[in-house]
Amino acid sequence: MTAAKQNFNYQRIIAVTGVLLFVVKLLAWYVTHSVAILTDALESTVNVTSAFIGLYSLYVSAKPKDSSHPYGHGKIEFISAAIEGTMISGAGVLIIVEAVKNIGNPHPIAKLDYGIILVSLTAIVNYVIGEIAIRKGRKNSSLALVASGKHLQADTYSTIGIIIGLILLLVTKLAWLDSAVALLFALLIVYTGFKIIRDSLKGIMDEADEELLKNMVEALQEKRGENWIDLHNTRIIKYGSTLHIDCHLTVPWYLNVHDAHNEIDTLTRLVREKFGNAIELSVHTDGCLDYSCEICSKKDCPERKTDFRRSIEWTVKNISDDQKHRLL
Repeated sequence: MTAAKQNFNYQRIIAVTGVLLFVVKLLAWYVTHSVAILTDALESTVNVTSAFIGLYSLYVSAKPKDSSHPYGHGKIEFISAAIEGTMISGAGVLIIVEAVKNIGNPHPIAKLDYGIILVSLTAIVNYVIGEIAIRKGRKNSSLALVASGKHLQADTYSTIGIIIGLILLLVTKLAWLDSAVALLFALLIVYTGFKIIRDSLKGIMDEADEELLKNMVEALQEKRGENWIDLHNTRIIKYGSTLHIDCHLTVPWYLNVHDAHNEIDTLTRLVREKFGNAIELSVHTDGCLDYSCEICSKKDCPERKTDFRRSIEWTVKNISDDQKHRLL
């Protein structure tokens, strides 16, 4: 099963779970008449909506490439995550408004023990499902699935606040605590939504994935071939669960087309061993120049112009340069 299909199947589980937990929270509100539980249930409507948005985005992103979308449809995941992040923040603001409105005029609450049990069950389920979603999303490079997981965990945090408020209310009989604790955790929800929006904008703007570049460089540096004189002009673009990497590889100028292609194949295999088949690698070969001899460690080079001095260790910064490397 492909990574895209795995992402879609798990997002479907999230969507169905969201509907069931929403029903449970409505039942808890009906039993207790707690304003905090009502706001938590309202936040769950966002969970349900965003889960189905995420499901649709993963369905679209899993479609194969076509003539109109040569890199696939994965970019929709960034749009989905941006919408979901906005909805998370909006839900947080909604909870803040409701909590402030009711903190000075609390409503009478009944059957808190039943409400606490029901809401606690939703918190546990949300967190477990969310954690699995985040792990699967990171493994399969799916921002939409990671966003859904973070959304579920954000819902868990707000639910924890509500549980604390209900327990304190049960012990102290101070009805305003119900809204006060919900208000505190609503701020955390708004912050989580902002972070998801920020991550989605990074993908839309094709911001470089520094951590991924670092891991790739370390893998290539460790198994660097003697014909790999230089690596430069490296860029990564993320399309949903697919990463497209462009780079220029400097090889001895006298290699024929087949030899140069073999070097590219070797480099490609190393990258895929490290990151799997979710990477599309596009490598352009450059022939070395006279100044390249100083950084080329090839021992049997028949065209060497100057002695080898030292290799330039590849780093995230220097492989991103658009010029061939040379010693100053």
